[in-house]
Amino acid sequence: MLTIGGSKAGQRISRRAVLQLGALGGGALTLADLLRCRSTAAAGASVRRDTAVIHLFMGGGPSHIDMFDLKPQAPREIRGEFQPIATSVPGLEICEHLPCLAKSMQHLAVIRSAAHAEPSHLPASHWMVTGYRPSPGTTTNVNPYCGAVVAKQRGANIPGLPPYVSIPRRQLLGGPAYLGTSFNPFTTDSDPNADNYAVPNLNFAQGLSVARLADRQGLKRELDRLRRQVDRDGEFAGLDRFSREAFDMVAGRRAQEAFDIGREDPAVRERYGRTPAGQRCLLARRLVEAGCTFVTVLSGGEWDTHVNNFAGLKNDSLPPFDRALSALVADLQARGLDRRVLVLVTGEFGRTPTINKQAGRDHWPGAFSVLFAGGGLRVGQVIGATDSRGAQPITHPYSPEDMLATVYHFLGIDPSHEFLDRNGRPLRILNSGAPIAELLS
Repeated sequence: MLTIGGSKAGQRISRRAVLQLGALGGGALTLADLLRCRSTAAAGASVRRDTAVIHLFMGGGPSHIDMFDLKPQAPREIRGEFQPIATSVPGLEICEHLPCLAKSMQHLAVIRSAAHAEPSHLPASHWMVTGYRPSPGTTTNVNPYCGAVVAKQRGANIPGLPPYVSIPRRQLLGGPAYLGTSFNPFTTDSDPNADNYAVPNLNFAQGLSVARLADRQGLKRELDRLRRQVDRDGEFAGLDRFSREAFDMVAGRRAQEAFDIGREDPAVRERYGRTPAGQRCLLARRLVEAGCTFVTVLSGGEWDTHVNNFAGLKNDSLPPFDRALSALVADLQARGLDRRVLVLVTGEFGRTPTINKQAGRDHWPGAFSVLFAGGGLRVGQVIGATDSRGAQPITHPYSPEDMLATVYHFLGIDPSHEFLDRNGRPLRILNSGAPIAELLS
């Protein structure tokens, strides 16, 4: 006999129990809603292509002047202690502590003239990931994160997988805003580098198993009984096919296998690095290869280097980032995914050209670097330049809106498309910005 939320056939089924059926342990129809957004996208999108994006978000603000835009001729109080090294792209030099990326730069493009005007973490993050600068003090999404937009407009590339995933948790400004909670990311809620890594939303609630629910005819009878009772109670519209698809996602193999990083060859896992950065990037590759459309990888906190900038970068932040990103780019190339999958690497801003009294660098939105890889883009190049201090662009500045317009262009999403906010006002996906022409083939 099927038991859901502690209720058995013949007993009154509570509203909470019905919600548990929708999530099968994940809670409050979240899984079903994620699948619902895929269907909504299919109905409303004018272009569907088998393309995907991995967004590596380096929360805190990585130091552009110590990574991808070094100024070796500047005074020491500006240039710092790191030296530039040659890369696989003639004339392009990057930090000496990024040796793996130096060998891989023919597969990446560096935008050195990215800039905006917001020096605070959360408002700057909001601008970078939504294309809208919010009012000061903003701590939640006023506009939807780009992954939520993709979930609504495109859905998942393959049924049975979530369209928008965030590893290991939702970014602080990674929410759907007025698009609704259905377009929140599916989160692992567990770090794939951990020994006890498991994805709670892909596990059954206590007492449930695939074996117990394998009889689909029995499940259908139980769903029909629940539907009749829900309709009689009139509490909400009832269970629909999205809840059944949520069951398929939990009970089926496709999502389970995609999120199971233990299925990877140990040598591949070592190549990425047995670090949070490495295994998150590897899981992202697994997910886009399986059929997810947008995956956010969080690499945050360690980049906010107000104190001991150089020691922190050299000893803690740069080595795992270097290994993880270079392995991801190489892996996409080796698997023939480099035209289908675009990789975007951003923080919320850069760091000050001058070094403070605590051997650190402070917030600096006036100039910073952004990386692109894959997506069939023109890589192996530097786009834009900053002045001798790394303080301001001396070529065309590229805005957050330009970065996002490039992503939407790749995905076939019209950035002029309008959504209705909670007050019924039409709001465009982007109000400004244009795809970066130098990147387009």
